[in-house]
Amino acid sequence: MKEADHRLLQPLEGQPWEIDPYINQGGYEAWQTCVRENTPEKVIAQLKQASLRGRGGAGFPTGLKWEKVLHHRSQERYFVCNAGEHEPGTFKDRYLLKHYPHQLVEGCLIAAHTVKAKASYIYLNAEFEEERANFEKALQQARARGFLGKNILGTGLDLDIEIFEGHGSYVAGEETAMLESMQGRPAMPKQKPPFYPTDFGLYGRPTLVNNVETLSNVPHILRKGADWFAQVGTERSPGTMLFSLSGAVNRPGVYELPLGMPIRHLIEECGGGVPNGRKVKAVFPGGPSFSMVGPDQLDLPMDFDSLKKAGTGLGSAGVIVVDDGTCMVQHTLKLSKFFKMESCGQCPSCRIGTENLEELVAKIEDGRGTKKDLEKMLQICGFVKGTGFCTLVTGASVLVQNSLHLFRQEYEEHVAQQRCPFTPALAASG
Repeated sequence: MKEADHRLLQPLEGQPWEIDPYINQGGYEAWQTCVRENTPEKVIAQLKQASLRGRGGAGFPTGLKWEKVLHHRSQERYFVCNAGEHEPGTFKDRYLLKHYPHQLVEGCLIAAHTVKAKASYIYLNAEFEEERANFEKALQQARARGFLGKNILGTGLDLDIEIFEGHGSYVAGEETAMLESMQGRPAMPKQKPPFYPTDFGLYGRPTLVNNVETLSNVPHILRKGADWFAQVGTERSPGTMLFSLSGAVNRPGVYELPLGMPIRHLIEECGGGVPNGRKVKAVFPGGPSFSMVGPDQLDLPMDFDSLKKAGTGLGSAGVIVVDDGTCMVQHTLKLSKFFKMESCGQCPSCRIGTENLEELVAKIEDGRGTKKDLEKMLQICGFVKGTGFCTLVTGASVLVQNSLHLFRQEYEEHVAQQRCPFTPALAASG
């Protein structure tokens, strides 16, 4: 991979929290410029020119989101870095927190200062113990150098970052649910509109929420420029993205690649292919909430627009590979159980729908299913998709619908044989 492709994962000497190796690579230069020279409007203009899109879900333009918060009529604004990351197959933000905490600290400072936040927080998954320790040490070193805290760099500016320990669930990663939990209430999503955080967020005030990877890009863009950022990637999705690669690959891990790189490159060149001579059966390009693609679609470009056009999505780029030795009914059941367990229960369609889908998939896997159950599954998916305050029930229905569409033959074999064909039949007793 070209050197220009490594934006967020550049090698640093010493321990991750040590500030000097980061400063030696230009760290905190963008922050100093923001404090002393740049206006909020100039910072936002640079992000808009770079066309940085959010790296945590739908790929919304970052500059537009910052601009909306800054120009809100309310003078009381907040900033929150979402470092919850509970989705299966996604672990890139955790990697950045552990190994590159200073670029996140700098990105958070720039974001909070730009939108003139009254207070700034990072919502941190409580399970990230080592990551939290590294981040706290980075904060301490940055504070000792005068980059945050009181009277930053002698300018009279006061700005700090408070850690909020999130004991939530998968749903708590949704922006409105996260903000609810930060205010001492159950982590339940709010219906949108009117509860967009940019208008009605923390304490009912406009709140800027960005994820770890998005913020980690900001210092590099401001220091090196929009043209540098757009050297790789596609016209509508410039830059690189971190892909969490897991499942049936020889080398799972976090890989930084230009947006638009084919799925095949990630699996074969980065992941070393599928183990044990197996072949790819399916790939989740954006985690289990987005549709799978089959082995005939491995040349699809990994960017927001191409995957959306293909009927799936990039999401947070949690790429899960499934090999041809896997029972797709069993795999779908495992993920259906996850969705049922993680439903907060607020929306009846989600609470009941996820439970019914899990029960029907389990019935088929256990050899008790009928052809009517297959049609009933599709019917439920049609009823509940798009009905929740968040996307959990939609993800659960997309999973089942997509699995049944791509692998209907396997479901029908389960029904016909009254057992899982991937499980050896029990030998007849004596």
